[in-house]
Amino acid sequence: MKNVLLEMKNITKEFPGVKALDNVSLIIEKGTVHALMGENGAGKSTLMKCLFGIYAKDGGAIILDGKEVNFKNSKDALENGVAMVHQELNQALKRTVSDNIWLGRYPTYFKTIVNEKKMYNDTKQIFDSLNIKINPKTIMSSLPVSQRQMVEIAKAVSYNSKIIVFDEPTSSLNDTEVKHLFEIINRLKEKGCGIIYISHKMEEILEISDYVTVMRDGMHIATHKASDMNIDKIIKLMVGRELTARFPEKTNKPEDVILKVEELSSTHNLLNNISFVLKKGEILGIAGLAGSGRTELLENIFGLSERKSGKIFLHGKELKIKNTNDSVKAGLALVTEERRANGIFAILDILSNATISNLSKYIKFNLFLEKRKMKSDTDNVIKSMRVKTPSQSTQIRTLSGGNQQKVIFGRWMLTEPEILMLDEPTRGIDVGAKYEIYQLIIEMAQNGKSIIMVSSEMPELLGICDRIIVMSGGTIAGEVNPATTNQEEIMSLASKYV
Repeated sequence: MKNVLLEMKNITKEFPGVKALDNVSLIIEKGTVHALMGENGAGKSTLMKCLFGIYAKDGGAIILDGKEVNFKNSKDALENGVAMVHQELNQALKRTVSDNIWLGRYPTYFKTIVNEKKMYNDTKQIFDSLNIKINPKTIMSSLPVSQRQMVEIAKAVSYNSKIIVFDEPTSSLNDTEVKHLFEIINRLKEKGCGIIYISHKMEEILEISDYVTVMRDGMHIATHKASDMNIDKIIKLMVGRELTARFPEKTNKPEDVILKVEELSSTHNLLNNISFVLKKGEILGIAGLAGSGRTELLENIFGLSERKSGKIFLHGKELKIKNTNDSVKAGLALVTEERRANGIFAILDILSNATISNLSKYIKFNLFLEKRKMKSDTDNVIKSMRVKTPSQSTQIRTLSGGNQQKVIFGRWMLTEPEILMLDEPTRGIDVGAKYEIYQLIIEMAQNGKSIIMVSSEMPELLGICDRIIVMSGGTIAGEVNPATTNQEEIMSLASKYV
């Protein structure tokens, strides 16, 4: 087949006690987007790591442009035209945007001195071609996650890649940014690039893809034209059964006002005169575009950023929060957006991750930690949060994203919070695990916990929230009822002060 750009034939990969890939085959044609789908643990990432040289495959063949290849590492893959935009960003945050794109291959004078001007101009040229509005001299840490994602995409393009793998590229993007990403992907298609697109977002898969391959339990299940698929068919292939509803039945009943925020403003003007109330047992959604102040609001309430003015009342009593310790003592908890960067302790086991925010309760005689109590509480977390793990001594980094998120939920529940703030709680999680996370959120609200939830996925907010506040330009643009509103109204409010 002359249009075939990449063929992965009968790829196998085993880890101790686990057959991660079982004779998986995949064909990518020039100028097409090929979606790769499956629940967490289906083998998608393992297959891509075999392609990208991160893992050595145990069997099978990889043929790129008619020639068999075996990349020794990611550098080898990049230099041969295969790039990967990872979901979990691994960037040099203290360096500039340009540094991050050209790291390891700086343009130089006399092979020793970095040619800063050429590096800037080359970066600007790539950004202009992709319509990315970022100053190449900006320090990476000052950018929001969505713009850092765009930098990573530009970096992949800078290698003149034949194949680009996108792993959950829209997990931190809003609808406007997703539209921009799709424009970039369509330009790459026109150039003859082959795109492998991994995502759990069904609507965007059907919009952007030409073909869909579904994996389950390390095996290839099916490949179809995207035009022949719909959400129900994809879900059935992914989970091996029909999922009758995308969202659980809501059983929580909001009661009296528990939290009151009055005219909250932040020192860097990211928030301006924010006022709202939260009821006991309520799930309050926060919608808005990137830069609208959604994350900043949660961080400010939790004491992670400095407040310029405003007051917060809990049960009618003003909270004097100076830091995160004060927040935890007051009964607040925060599940952050970037799970791998500031949510989990990747090399530690589940026990350590589950109990780390509650260590003061395990100290005995001011001398040592009460391990038996820690193990008992970790068991409760695993059972109540339905965490799939061999044991509590398993390193958390080996779990799927959904199970990592459940451990983080459990960690905060051990602190017995009254208010749980969630920033993109289902980011990068498959449809089955999402449903379980939704169930946990509704159960928490049913048990009297109050939830504030930021999400870029409007169907998610509409599906499980009792009310939705829409933010725009650092302020509240409006409030809507999920039962009577629609995505168009939310987007209109979100764009109000942009």
